[in-house]
Amino acid sequence: MRTNIVTRAGFEKLQKELNYLWRELRPEITKIVSWAASLGDRSENADYTFNKKKLREIDRRVRYLRKAIENTKVVDYSPAQEGKVFFGAWVEIENDAAEKRVFKIVGYDEIFGRNDYISIDSPMARGLLKKEVDDEAVIHTPVGEQVWYINRISYQGFDEV
Repeated sequence: MRTNIVTRAGFEKLQKELNYLWRELRPEITKIVSWAASLGDRSENADYTFNKKKLREIDRRVRYLRKAIENTKVVDYSPAQEGKVFFGAWVEIENDAAEKRVFKIVGYDEIFGRNDYISIDSPMARGLLKKEVDDEAVIHTPVGEQVWYINRISYQGFDEV
């Protein structure tokens, strides 16, 4: 199950991508497809075949983005969140082996292309919710339980992030 929430920045990024695909890239590719189709035999026309495929991919992504934007709730920061881990928090954690991790808890649609973001639906995020600095979090994963300690929480980000 996927939680349909995003941060304000994530929502704006989705809208920006949709606008780019629909208003800039799609018209450009449509022109290329029209030009390639006007050349005649489409079966051996690489420009036509490649760009027609690209147009289908754009249309698929546009449909996904429209549905995601329509069905997603934007969750803004609230001062009441300070001091505890909630959606939108930057968290630094450490385990007994002195492994440290730093990430931001965000919505599913925001994690792609970012190694420092995790989904609110992940076992790690679920295990950290409502915890405070110095709390111990037992994370249930498919390979067993892991214990992590919360070092820092911020809703603005960390200087070294």
